[in-house]
Amino acid sequence: MVTALIKSLGILTKPIREAQGSDGQSTQTALVLALQRNLSELRESMSAGKELEEARRLLEEVRRDSTWFCSDANDLTWCFVQECLLLLLCLARHLNRLVEAFHQIPAAPNPATPEAAPPLPPDVLSVAQQKTLGAVLQFVVTLGLCPYLAPGVGVALGLRSAFGAAVEGAVRHDVAPTGERRLLITANVLLEVSALSSLATPVFTRHLGDIMAALCQLAYRPQRPEGDGTKSNKGLTVEERKTCKEALHSLLGKVYQPIVIKELLVLQGGPKQASSGSRAGCAGEGGKALSQAPSWLRRLCGQLLSDRLMQPQGVQAVVRAILEGTRAGGDSDWRKCDAVAKILAACPQQSLSAESYYSQVCPQVLELLHFKDKLTAQQFQRVATRAALIMVQDQPEFAERFLLFPLLSPLRRCAQGTGDYLSQDAVEEWELTRCIEDVYKICVVGNNPSEVLLKALADVYSTLFNLFCFTKQNVSHLRTSCQEILIWCLSHSERSASLLLLKRLCGLLGEVVGVRHGFQFSPGSEGGARLTVRDLISDEDDALYEKVSGEQWRVQCLVQLLEEMKDSDLPGEFFLLLLQDLTAVAAEQDEVEQEVNTSSMTLLELEQHLLGRAGGHGQRLALLQALAIMCEGLPHTQLLCKPTQVVGFIASMLQRACVSLERGTDSPVESQTLSMGMGLVATLLSGAAELTADDYSSMAALLPHLEQISQQYQEPVIQELASDLRATIATHGAYRPTTVPKTASQHSTAHSLTQPAAHSSNSAIPQVPSQSISHPKHTTDPSVTPKVKDFQTAGGIPNPGISEALRSKAFSECLVEACDPDVPTRAVALRSLTHSVRDGDEEALQNKEKLLTLFLENLEHEDSFVYLSAIQGLAVLADSFPEQILQRLLGEYQTGATVGPPKRERSLETRLKVGEVLMRACRAMGDLAPHYGRPLIGVFLSGTRDKDSSVRASSLSNLGELCQRLNFSLGPLAQELSTCLTALIKTDREAEVRRAAVHVIALVLRGLSDKTTQVLGDVLSELYRALKGVVRSDPDDVAVLHAQLALEELDDVMRRFIFPQQKLEKKIVVLP
Repeated sequence: MVTALIKSLGILTKPIREAQGSDGQSTQTALVLALQRNLSELRESMSAGKELEEARRLLEEVRRDSTWFCSDANDLTWCFVQECLLLLLCLARHLNRLVEAFHQIPAAPNPATPEAAPPLPPDVLSVAQQKTLGAVLQFVVTLGLCPYLAPGVGVALGLRSAFGAAVEGAVRHDVAPTGERRLLITANVLLEVSALSSLATPVFTRHLGDIMAALCQLAYRPQRPEGDGTKSNKGLTVEERKTCKEALHSLLGKVYQPIVIKELLVLQGGPKQASSGSRAGCAGEGGKALSQAPSWLRRLCGQLLSDRLMQPQGVQAVVRAILEGTRAGGDSDWRKCDAVAKILAACPQQSLSAESYYSQVCPQVLELLHFKDKLTAQQFQRVATRAALIMVQDQPEFAERFLLFPLLSPLRRCAQGTGDYLSQDAVEEWELTRCIEDVYKICVVGNNPSEVLLKALADVYSTLFNLFCFTKQNVSHLRTSCQEILIWCLSHSERSASLLLLKRLCGLLGEVVGVRHGFQFSPGSEGGARLTVRDLISDEDDALYEKVSGEQWRVQCLVQLLEEMKDSDLPGEFFLLLLQDLTAVAAEQDEVEQEVNTSSMTLLELEQHLLGRAGGHGQRLALLQALAIMCEGLPHTQLLCKPTQVVGFIASMLQRACVSLERGTDSPVESQTLSMGMGLVATLLSGAAELTADDYSSMAALLPHLEQISQQYQEPVIQELASDLRATIATHGAYRPTTVPKTASQHSTAHSLTQPAAHSSNSAIPQVPSQSISHPKHTTDPSVTPKVKDFQTAGGIPNPGISEALRSKAFSECLVEACDPDVPTRAVALRSLTHSVRDGDEEALQNKEKLLTLFLENLEHEDSFVYLSAIQGLAVLADSFPEQILQRLLGEYQTGATVGPPKRERSLETRLKVGEVLMRACRAMGDLAPHYGRPLIGVFLSGTRDKDSSVRASSLSNLGELCQRLNFSLGPLAQELSTCLTALIKTDREAEVRRAAVHVIALVLRGLSDKTTQVLGDVLSELYRALKGVVRSDPDDVAVLHAQLALEELDDVMRRFIFPQQKLEKKIVVLP
């Protein structure tokens, strides 16, 4: 029966090529002739052949049951459509009976293997049958549905193909039944046929838009009252329109929603500017503009689209409908995503209320951020990010309630939740991970800051910062996201809010509440974090240690966060704010320390008083801790990157000095602060940096402090300098006394001498404050009184009037001060003498023996600042007089006793310090190492046999530094060197000696590089075997590591030797 019905349908749709004769007839006439011949052939086949007998009986039965069938229709196209509809109904009913019988009869046991396919249902059609069915459906829609759609409803046939115009001309609208009746009949039959799943697929995949257009017109098109509502009326009855409405909503509910939304967008039509003339001109082209839809249809499609959007998963359906099939990354894709985001963010007019709309849409927008497929996720996240940001900007109230509150809910629960203490996971790992990722996508990737968004983030900033501190202690994939979010929030917030937030995180405004009491962050199983119950600590000391270490770690993490803000002024402004607070603390110290009469207080008042004092002490300690960590962790170029910030730094220093003057106290630290502050002002005004009018305006804040110093300070020199600086600033540099540039130059020189490892003075403006911050550490003796001479020796403000006289006495005074018991004075004197030798001072060079003895004696000093200065001085002397100084140092190092009278033994530490001097001298030799290094090698080789392991290791270290600079001069000593090193590697019991021996080999290989095979060719195999032995059998891990590094050096050398680099060179030869 199925075959017979499909054959009948095939006869109807059979192409008759001879219908287009050679007489030049039109396409419309050829179409009518083809339809008429196919109808005649079908009747003849059913009446004559027994093959179609069953199909004919079923067709007659269906024809009798169909009340809509019109036997006396005068329109050939409608007759053809009626026959197609009847055959489709026959096919649908027959297949439906077969399916019911198939489900009622139990399936017979399959004798085949379990892997065999189950039996096919009887409604499955072959490929050829599906092709025939598709052709019939196309004829039905083209001849029985599209011609009767109103203008602007759906896509007109003329816009689909050139053949569509012929179809429209072949249809007769002036005969019964009416157009709307025909449209109703065709739509109802297609819906009845699509009730069977096997037939629904070809109907809806190709003709869903046309069926939806027909149902919209039948159910919602306004009609003029032209009769009494009887059958003779051209319009439809109320019941029929109601049935069409139900059918339309049922169809929209069961079809894949993105396809429905696409078809509704097509039904809405094109823009109003599209004209019929332009569409007519485009006939025959591939891409044509949509016609303008009627107003009732546009309103209906808008309502239906709003209903689709507000359904569960409606947002996803809308996004899929518009973005499916587009390639990610193109310009059109960005525009589409932005358009979809604007659609989602705007409340439609058909919605009952804006609150109900956003309450349903916002959670779905957040769900778009959680897709895993890369292509889909990229587009969906782009739409979700833009939609969220537009909602926050246009609808802040609803966005805060329905978008930001659910978004930040896991972080809020970490700080404010009331979770059950019995549950181990108050906030799950996946919740925190999803929250951080979503916030990162919306804030950092979207990068459209707004007041509402920043306020919402500020409420959970402490919790987010606690999570960041936790990730810094562990390996977590959340660390980078947390850091970027925190930096984004600090960068885009108002500067005052950012500074207040930073103070709160440092604990300067009270206790930092990031996680609720009794809970803590713990590592998650997937590299994230979760909030769990904290284990109780019974020991009070352990609890206090954990609290203090936690506070310090938070400040360190905050400084690391500020370090990442390299292009921002926020770190410098926060540093200056802390300095201002420090000055305020110094001013309030007297008031805090005043005795308070507690005899008249009640117990409650006394307790509050004591708690207040304790809290004040705690905040002062927190302030000092924050300043110390910032000075240690942040470079000076980031703390003070602008002249205005340098001026602010100087103002805080001078303000502290003024506070000291008002209190009548005077200490070395405060004197040093004043000295450095005024020196920095002089450096700024002397032309170290080009100052603008704005810079001078900012320096006006220094005028009151300089005036106070010039009037109240006890030293006349300082008073005069403060007055001169004040005059220079007030006149914007027009008046500049000679004291200002002299003070600036001497300030820079003095500070360069006080740096432990400096070899040159740094006079750049950003570098000066960093030196002044570290300088007070060198003044440790509180008994020193701040006199003019102290300022000169400490690098402060010298007396301009007597500086020339003091210059001639500088060397002799430095010699005396180098024996001073005060550590800073001695160290500064030693570095001053070193500086004189390096600069070639004549008096210093003539007294080199005195300097040598002085430096050697200071090697035995216990303070590192002193003996490091002596080591540096000896290295400079050895560089200036290598032949004399090196011999003396070699004697001291080899024998461990003084060379000159009186003879006395040197301690082991002093001997190692001499070794450090020799190592620095070896590094400074450069190309002269082959000339001066020959006697050093003998001493170092003999030192490898010393009974003390430290001396052996020191000798090997010096030997490595020297040998890597000898180049070809090492050739005659290669055998001796190899024997010594391999023997120590194999026989020495001390791990540090074996490490040093292996390290010597690595240094030699690194220094010789491509010359290794020429210099060490005879001993290379021995060294290789020694290194392999260390890797295989040495118990010390560090020695093994050194051996592996040496083997890598050797491997690189041999690779370059065996496979030399090919160079493309052009040789020019001049012929004779």
